[in-house]
Amino acid sequence: MPQTETPGIEAAPRTRLRWWTELPLIVLVYACYSAGRLLARGDVSGAVDHGLAILRVEKFLHLNAEHPLNRLFTREAWLGVPADFWYASLHYLVTPAILVWLFRSRTLHYRAARTWLMTSTFIGLIGFTLLPTCPPRLLSASHGFVDTMAQYSSYGWWGGDASAPRGLGGMTNQYAAMPSLHVGWALWCGVMLWRYGRTRTAKTAAVVYPLVTTIVVMGTANHYFLDAVAGAAAMGLGLLLAPYVTRAANRGTAWLKTRVVPVTAVGSPGAPASIVSGGCQTSAGEHFPRQRESRVGSGAEPGASPSDAGDGAPAAAR
Repeated sequence: MPQTETPGIEAAPRTRLRWWTELPLIVLVYACYSAGRLLARGDVSGAVDHGLAILRVEKFLHLNAEHPLNRLFTREAWLGVPADFWYASLHYLVTPAILVWLFRSRTLHYRAARTWLMTSTFIGLIGFTLLPTCPPRLLSASHGFVDTMAQYSSYGWWGGDASAPRGLGGMTNQYAAMPSLHVGWALWCGVMLWRYGRTRTAKTAAVVYPLVTTIVVMGTANHYFLDAVAGAAAMGLGLLLAPYVTRAANRGTAWLKTRVVPVTAVGSPGAPASIVSGGCQTSAGEHFPRQRESRVGSGAEPGASPSDAGDGAPAAAR
């Protein structure tokens, strides 16, 4: 049965990619994402209202898995501490590692996968802007959540402000919880490992990584279950939009190329001649330019026909 490509992550055209152009692009997009999160700080009371509304919807739908997981992680340090390390680090390590792996080993699929990731990230940024949401750990204690990052902060580099290093809590937007891009990026990594990984270990990691990440973000009280669902939805929407983004980028690149003046125009002073023989062309039977003139000068009869001169036969008697 022939295999079909998933829309949005089909093999890209054979274009030669350079790491020194890709790396600045990735850094630029991530910088815009980080700056956008900081600029998207909504008012705290509105963020708390959004968080409580999500919690009420989950309880109504009997989807409230955050409380039992958070109590487990709070009670059992052997689970809570690794979960905090997972939340604080893998988000920033695994995703770039998968990008590098695709760039080096799956070049035909890299561009489409990178565009999907970037498109989904910007969709998440729109969510942070339109719906600032207070995570469970920042709700009042009466709601029953414990901030495990703060509880186990002595084990790691983070302080009480999410996964930010101590003293840098002001450099992050703690109300950028909806959607959860921890879950969204982990899902992207899982899809890449499942599709392009060739070993059983890669297939297993493709399932385990996004699943454990979803459990971790809820158990550490950093996200609601519906935040995780929204993160997966953002990735799905990004997958659908990625082909259109790629086509728009291609058109933009083509437009820019038509506006670029060539470095050396044809016929400009100092340009090398395109014809080595200086405009002289060989005729049939000749091996070098001006062969005919040299034969005339060496005794060949001026009136001889080109065929006679070219064959070296004696001229006809007159």
